[in-house]
Amino acid sequence: LPDGRVLLSGVDLAVGRGERIVLQGPSGSGKTTLFRVLAGLWPFGHGRIQVPEGARVLFLPQRPYIPIGTLAEALCYPDKPEQHPTERLAAVLHEVGLSHLADRQHEEANWALALSPGEQQRLAFARALLLEPDWLFLDEATSALDATMEARLYGLLRERLPDATVVSIAHKETVVPFHDTRLVIDPSGRTLRAVPILAGG
Repeated sequence: LPDGRVLLSGVDLAVGRGERIVLQGPSGSGKTTLFRVLAGLWPFGHGRIQVPEGARVLFLPQRPYIPIGTLAEALCYPDKPEQHPTERLAAVLHEVGLSHLADRQHEEANWALALSPGEQQRLAFARALLLEPDWLFLDEATSALDATMEARLYGLLRERLPDATVVSIAHKETVVPFHDTRLVIDPSGRTLRAVPILAGG
């Protein structure tokens, strides 16, 4: 932390292509901070992080960043809409249950205000399907969604992005079965341990 307190120490972890990992721990144990470290947004600490050269990385926070502009711009960010066919944008919106927005791609608005929290999170998943990242980090990215929609979206990630490495922060146990390994932060020892996820959660 900025005041010098240690959240995690001695972490030595390798994550391979296509792995699905869920990160859990008590509130304040450092889960989101670890994501900020991986994103290069946290300057406090020591160590080394390596990612494959040229890998495309996408972070989906609990409240996704949605720029003001057209819906197409909000969906494609950080890409430009002209990099993707209109039909493809409509298709990913349909897949995440936002078919009612497919004809509004060129409409300008402050979509962070126009869309409900659940719609914003579904838009973020549509963005992931569209951009096809190699590494996808989700920080409570389904917190505003019910279990049925959550299962639908995580199922889409597995189906459409089979080679992507997915790392999720989640308090909800319903997220766990969509992953292969559980990483648990133990704040008492400031350590990180891996726990395999057995069939059925």
